[in-house]
Amino acid sequence: MRLRIQRATWPHNALILTDTPRPHCPNCDGVGGTEHHYGDPETGEYAGTNWEPCTCWNEHRRWTLLPLPRRPRWLRRRTNHRDPWGPAGYSDEPPF
Repeated sequence: MRLRIQRATWPHNALILTDTPRPHCPNCDGVGGTEHHYGDPETGEYAGTNWEPCTCWNEHRRWTLLPLPRRPRWLRRRTNHRDPWGPAGYSDEPPF
């Protein structure tokens, strides 16, 4: 098992301990799976990608280490749609 710490946002904010793919796996080259692109049978155009997980890891093996609290309301970013300077404090309008 190769463990690492990640931040999860769903279903709630938390620090989790999760398994990672084997770095030198001959099947997936350490990516954790393979992508299979497929096309539309009628037009032959690209239609999507299927993901096939590798057997060198289990992407559902994870443990919650620490639930993280939500930010207080007064710390959340407020947006004012009338403000030309925007939330970052600058404008893309010309100065003249």
